[in-house]
Amino acid sequence: MAETWVNSRRGGPRPSSDRSRPASGPDRSDLPGSASEPAAPEGSTGGSDLHLELSGEGSRRTQLMHALREAIRSGRLAPGTRLPPYRTLATDLHLARNTVAEAYAELVEEGWLAARQGSGTRVARRAAPLQPDGRRGGPARPTARRKVHDLQASSPDAAAFPRTAWLSSARKALAAAPNEAFGVGDPRGRVELRRTLTEYLARVRGVRTEPDRIIICAGFAHGLRLLGAVLEGSVAVESYGLGFHRGILAEAGRGTIPLTVDGHGAVIEELPRSGVSAALLTPAHQFPTGGPLHPERRAAVIDWARSTGGLLIEDDYDGEFRYDRQPVGAVQGLDPEHTVYLGSASKSLSPALRLGWMVLPGWLVDEVLAVKGDREMWSGVVDQLTLADFIACGAYDRHLRKMRQIYRRRRDLLARRLAEQAPHIKVSGIAAGLHAVLELPEHTEEAALRAARRQGLALDGLGAYRHPNTAMPARDGLVIGYGTPPDHAFSAALDALLIALPEPPRAPDPEAARPTRRPAPGRR
Repeated sequence: MAETWVNSRRGGPRPSSDRSRPASGPDRSDLPGSASEPAAPEGSTGGSDLHLELSGEGSRRTQLMHALREAIRSGRLAPGTRLPPYRTLATDLHLARNTVAEAYAELVEEGWLAARQGSGTRVARRAAPLQPDGRRGGPARPTARRKVHDLQASSPDAAAFPRTAWLSSARKALAAAPNEAFGVGDPRGRVELRRTLTEYLARVRGVRTEPDRIIICAGFAHGLRLLGAVLEGSVAVESYGLGFHRGILAEAGRGTIPLTVDGHGAVIEELPRSGVSAALLTPAHQFPTGGPLHPERRAAVIDWARSTGGLLIEDDYDGEFRYDRQPVGAVQGLDPEHTVYLGSASKSLSPALRLGWMVLPGWLVDEVLAVKGDREMWSGVVDQLTLADFIACGAYDRHLRKMRQIYRRRRDLLARRLAEQAPHIKVSGIAAGLHAVLELPEHTEEAALRAARRQGLALDGLGAYRHPNTAMPARDGLVIGYGTPPDHAFSAALDALLIALPEPPRAPDPEAARPTRRPAPGRR
């Protein structure tokens, strides 16, 4: 039967056919788009988008009901999800409005949907999605021990992100941004951020550069991928470091040659004179063992780069966090033309921002930009502008001072609890960064990791960071990331850690070592 439409004073157009109201079910005033919900302006397509594919046998109303049931049953439409007004969905699917209204009404009667005046139509709360095997939804059976405390050396305290100050900078940055900022832009990154970083890095880290030699990237790993594409030959790396970084270089066809790491950082004397194009080091705070690069070795690596034409790739991942003294400046300041300096906001603010920076020698900028490309592999403009304001207005400095106090307090608490309850376990490395290494007795690392997992702890041993080809003797230790747990949970995390640590070695029994006296001959 043909459908004609007439205007209604309330609730918008209504069909004039005898099918305008279902025989049973809720009144149409309960449905979205009725008088209880203001109609969208003329020409508007307001409401939530909903992807549905109508197919199969039967009328269009039957196909629509089947598609909605399947979306709810599979969990794609979760309980409580608000559906678009029936008029909006009818427009999107090119259906008659009363066809959609009747489908909504019938699904309400069946219990799939719920309609309440003033709140529109939603997926019924009792319509729980089914699991793939046909069982009703419910708590999943745990398949592994629950992680209670995260002590991995991966990120800062997420709860400490400066939301209010960041939001303030975002508002100011958006208000001041020129229109062209929202176009294609410069592959180097926003000039506002590059100018701000030029001043900040010179003031805080002793980096010598200018805005045109800074490229904004999506964190250290992104910068290393770009470098891997322009380097030639192998790359020397520290014998203890992130396997993830070695994997990035391997994907680019760059082999890695391990350098021994001792209490003074990487042994620069082991750097080959040929076949190696760069050395990737963490001079301020060796990751993960925790020592700084000795001043003589800082000079030696620059001498090596100058004499061989090589590059120092300086990973300054946590250079702002030094607790026992002022941080040592970046090695880049000794020779900007033979050093690539990489930093990021991952440890200072959050890895979720995906913001990093590369300070390049002038001769290398165009090569890296050619690899980065004209589009896509860029960080978001809004976050770049926000970070520029966040640094320029002093909020970044204030946040870092606050976090230094928090992290120093946590590291001090870790050292104090160990001294009191496990004095045989020592904390190695300098007082810096967001992690510490606990030195363990020989051949106890694996047992300690198993005990930690039983306590619900997520952490790594030193063995996870050891280069597979190094000749350096293995060290037993635990890498403790004290930056990740929220403040209120840190003490409990230490309680669990202390339970997992190996017992002190037993002292030899003097009675067992004393020789047994035999009776003299002829005496009983």
